[in-house]
Amino acid sequence: MDKMRAEIEQAVLLLRRGDDEALEQALALLQNTVFSFSMKVCGQRQDAEDTMQEVLVKSVPYLSKFESPKALVVWLYKVAKNRCLMSRRKSLFAPKQELSLEELMPDRKELARLSADGNVNPEMFAIRSEEAERLREAIQRMPSQYRIVLVLRDMEGLTDEEVAEITGLRPGTVRVRLHRARLFVRKELMKARRPRSGGKIDAVTARARAIEKSRPPRCKAMFAELSNYLDEQLDDSLCEELERHLNGCEPCQAFLASLEGTIRELRRMPNHIPDRAKAVKLRKDVMERYERALRKKAD
Repeated sequence: MDKMRAEIEQAVLLLRRGDDEALEQALALLQNTVFSFSMKVCGQRQDAEDTMQEVLVKSVPYLSKFESPKALVVWLYKVAKNRCLMSRRKSLFAPKQELSLEELMPDRKELARLSADGNVNPEMFAIRSEEAERLREAIQRMPSQYRIVLVLRDMEGLTDEEVAEITGLRPGTVRVRLHRARLFVRKELMKARRPRSGGKIDAVTARARAIEKSRPPRCKAMFAELSNYLDEQLDDSLCEELERHLNGCEPCQAFLASLEGTIRELRRMPNHIPDRAKAVKLRKDVMERYERALRKKAD
């Protein structure tokens, strides 16, 4: 995530030089950013390459006007987002729908499985390299209005305010969609996970019954606030209330660990790199087109 931000900052510095060599170097950096983002959103290389091409062609006439990395980040992602969504509407992808918070909550059996090993921590939910495809598939199964927010916020490292500006949503809506997107991915990943306690069904069932009897009524309210808690978005009083609840509620501790582990894996996902030969050819074509336009304007 920091790498992407650094590439944008470097691109802005290059653009200030104002020469063709610097412009081409800046385009190479922007290609990396747009392609990687598009792969995470579109999930298909051809769509990502088409998006990269269109965004670069649209960008060149305006790049010299951007004086700050933040302004370029917002504009670049906004154009790429629109192009990605157009590409996906032409294909068979997840339908538009609202994610229900109620349906994303864990039932007592899942909570029992999560806490079956006793001491639960986020590292328990790390994804091995051979399982990374499950994470990518989970992201692609998510409705697009949630996927965009999740990719921008957790995978590209933008702030709530930047995501709001790019998507046209209110910051509060960004927070709601981000939390539900995280819960969706967490639930998809948990489907393939088995209890580490050797799969003792009777023990898990007994634990589930105990959880159901002891589970405080505040658990559901706590689950709804966990993303805000992890992102340090809660005010002090709510934070203290949640931590008091967590200290006395083992199921909520287990659920928090699984959510924190999911977010960590999203942020660890490697960035995609475009095919070098195609990227070089595209930059050459874009530069030639740009120079022809400049000569035509001068005439």
